[in-house]
Amino acid sequence: MARPRVLITRRWPGEVERQLAERFDVTFNESDEPLGQAELAAAMGEYDVVCPVVPDKLPAAVIEGGERAKLIANYGVGFEHIDIEAAKAKGIAVTNTPGVLTDATADLALTLILMAARRAGEGEREVRAGRWTGWGPTHLLGASLRGKTLGLVGFGRIGIATARRAFHGFGMKIAYYGRRETLPDVARELDARFYPDLGELLAASDVVSLHTPGGAETANLIDAQALAAMKPGGYLINTARGGVVDHAALAEALRSGQLAGAGLDVFPQEPKIPEELLGLENVVLLPHLGSATRETRVAMGERALANVVAWAEGHPLPDRVA
Repeated sequence: MARPRVLITRRWPGEVERQLAERFDVTFNESDEPLGQAELAAAMGEYDVVCPVVPDKLPAAVIEGGERAKLIANYGVGFEHIDIEAAKAKGIAVTNTPGVLTDATADLALTLILMAARRAGEGEREVRAGRWTGWGPTHLLGASLRGKTLGLVGFGRIGIATARRAFHGFGMKIAYYGRRETLPDVARELDARFYPDLGELLAASDVVSLHTPGGAETANLIDAQALAAMKPGGYLINTARGGVVDHAALAEALRSGQLAGAGLDVFPQEPKIPEELLGLENVVLLPHLGSATRETRVAMGERALANVVAWAEGHPLPDRVA
């Protein structure tokens, strides 16, 4: 019996690729260059399973490109780049890789908070450019975190993990906005205050960290009005999705001094960076490193692999989203 054909659209850690090759007729993207829409559409007619990554776009036009694919096993937790309704209409199952990214992404959120508040990006650029003239009492003064309020927009697994690091590690106060209040034991542990109104949370927070899903519901959630509601001299951190922030409005808030700084790991049209941000010193720009640890990327691959194996063996999919 022929083994199912599987397409891996970008290179995965070697140990996971070897496991895939042992079980399936697998095609790897040897160049590791992003596939175009035509190539992805063709894959839907050539492979039983397509394993995309978050930057791959799978709209209806791609999903309707062929009749063979029965599973889209996404390498990543977010799946707003996949037209779920189109997949359902074609009878194609969709899975993701939840849970395994939590610690790595929370670590990076704290990295961005520290880099923005302590002006680490500015200092590193100054040293490399040979502009540092030596220690001085008022040189690159930043902000301390202890006693400051961290406001989390979205309080799921990653938001809570970020809050734990900030509360236990840096002595920050915790506030959050979300669809509902968190579990009582989490609220007690973190002495976390729930804000049912986003504007009130923004006004109460010294640092705002975004942890919401992407998609139409949260598009430009942090717009000019939201930025104006933030504390003057505050910081905005985004490890969620680039589309959650209006970057033109953010650039203006950074230029005007309404915000002291920002730290961004995600952007609306990656790898393109909004032009208005590139010339600003008080924003940290990272190339979507949230899950970029070897341990996490291996775990993501193993999670995706488990879904492919379950599909091939006719078992329930452990991480089915459609």
